[in-house]
Amino acid sequence: MGEGIDGQGKSRSILIVGAGPVGLAAALELARRGFSPRIVDDGIGPTPLQESRALGVNARTLTLLSPSGVAERIIAAAQPIEQFRVRSGEKILIGLDTRKVKGRFGAIRALSQGNTERLLIEALSAYGIAPEWRTTVVAEALADFQRPEVVLRRADGSQEVVRPDILIGADGAHSVVRKALGAGFPGEALEAYFFLADFRYAAPVDTSYGEVSILDPGMIVRLPVSADVIRYISTLEDFEKHIAHPAAVSEKTWVSQFRIHFRHVEPMAKGNVFLAGDAAHIHSPAGARGMNLGIEDACWLAWLIAEGREQEYSALRIPAVKQVLKQTYGLTRLVTMQSPLAVAARNVLAPLLLRFGPIRRTLLRSVAGYDTPKPPWIDWAE
Repeated sequence: MGEGIDGQGKSRSILIVGAGPVGLAAALELARRGFSPRIVDDGIGPTPLQESRALGVNARTLTLLSPSGVAERIIAAAQPIEQFRVRSGEKILIGLDTRKVKGRFGAIRALSQGNTERLLIEALSAYGIAPEWRTTVVAEALADFQRPEVVLRRADGSQEVVRPDILIGADGAHSVVRKALGAGFPGEALEAYFFLADFRYAAPVDTSYGEVSILDPGMIVRLPVSADVIRYISTLEDFEKHIAHPAAVSEKTWVSQFRIHFRHVEPMAKGNVFLAGDAAHIHSPAGARGMNLGIEDACWLAWLIAEGREQEYSALRIPAVKQVLKQTYGLTRLVTMQSPLAVAARNVLAPLLLRFGPIRRTLLRSVAGYDTPKPPWIDWAE
């Protein structure tokens, strides 16, 4: 399918708020289509490398980032995850071989968010575009959604009034742009807190798999970060005493805690103001869909803008967002249930259900991100 609209369309001014993976992907996809977007962020730079944050990069994202050349750079830097399993004691309840997913790319890889951002920034620099760091967006309630007006405030105190033709909010769960739209963010939060720690080991460790270990009560998730770093996430505050470390620990590189929310805004746009990524939807990290879904938003929006069809954005994205929120909610409930009766039923039924080929294939396609609409501007088969 052809890309682009007339030259006047390419000259439209575009301001992207937020220089995380979603904002950077939007800027890159717009730039390679001939636009010159401006991207600002109130941070001092990309995510610190020691804060791994969003890890999973799925096959859908690699497909979307392949035309820009970023997919190949991610593949070279990332750790392929060949298996996922859920175990209770010594019993494996669920086992998935991600190598069974057909297509050009493996189902999922692990790469720290800071590394992903730096690869996107490097690719964007080829177009002469760089994030404007330490630049805060000040936006009261927007009076005109067709020609929004915001104020940019820099670290030196200087200010600039900007009236972009298109405003994209990729500025996270506490989005200034979403609040300026007057959009609600309905949903719910799980009561439990989740605790996270990344450990660096003195020697390379097995990074080929991710694993959920069901405890009584609680659970621990093990995910690879790099060749010598493993992440653990748990519902137990004292989870570190339950970790069976695969090698001698060199250091604990990052710790965090968080609550899981399931929220989304609808619609995801008003006039010429658009929301993408966590600014539009947040959910459980189960299935590693968060960053990937946001990058999908960004790439679809860039294509639609290039086609002059950006007003279709919300209607095209909302079904995918609702589907992923529903899936991640179900997965999270599955691994965090506490009722002894429910746990016993899960431990019996889960392995039985996964013996059915269609169910396994559906779950694998979800891990790969292939269960959302295929981008029509890319012809490669999945």
